[in-house]
Amino acid sequence: MEKLTNRSVVASDKKMTFMERIYVPAILKGMSITITHFFKKKTTINYPEEKREFSKVYRGQHVLKRDDEGRERCTACGLCAVACPAEAITMVAAERKPGEEHLYREEKYAAIYEINMLRCIFCGDCEDACPKEAIFLTDRIVASEYKRKPFVYGKDILVEPMDLRVDISARQTSAVHDFKKNKAFAHNR
Repeated sequence: MEKLTNRSVVASDKKMTFMERIYVPAILKGMSITITHFFKKKTTINYPEEKREFSKVYRGQHVLKRDDEGRERCTACGLCAVACPAEAITMVAAERKPGEEHLYREEKYAAIYEINMLRCIFCGDCEDACPKEAIFLTDRIVASEYKRKPFVYGKDILVEPMDLRVDISARQTSAVHDFKKNKAFAHNR
């Protein structure tokens, strides 16, 4: 019979030696690996008592930032929702009414802003897409729950309180800091 390809290999029918047939060397080798793991340093930590140090660029719970005067930065442009690959962000825009200038920076604001944390993959695309630097991922851990409903975070959870401002400067590179120092691009602050 003729070969169809040149890649075929004839399987060898090599006979096993006596030591290979009794499997003792393989068992001893496996046991030696197991015994060496007994004496290695454990990587487990006792979580509530000990806290692991996170990277400076760790992506945790989202926060909607306020400006220095306490007004919400979000203008409900929808770029974060479009950039989200998991489609976890939903928002409804509304017009600012007279007398609400101290609450919102622009004429348009997000009346409803929700993030489904069960869908979110913490990629940071929403943070990169936001032209007003309104949304950031912080170093906070998202709390666990037993039900689905508490994982839909609204503005009550996402908007940062003025007394507990989140410092996001460690998440930004030196190129971003240099860009912000340029006076020609100061319109977003």
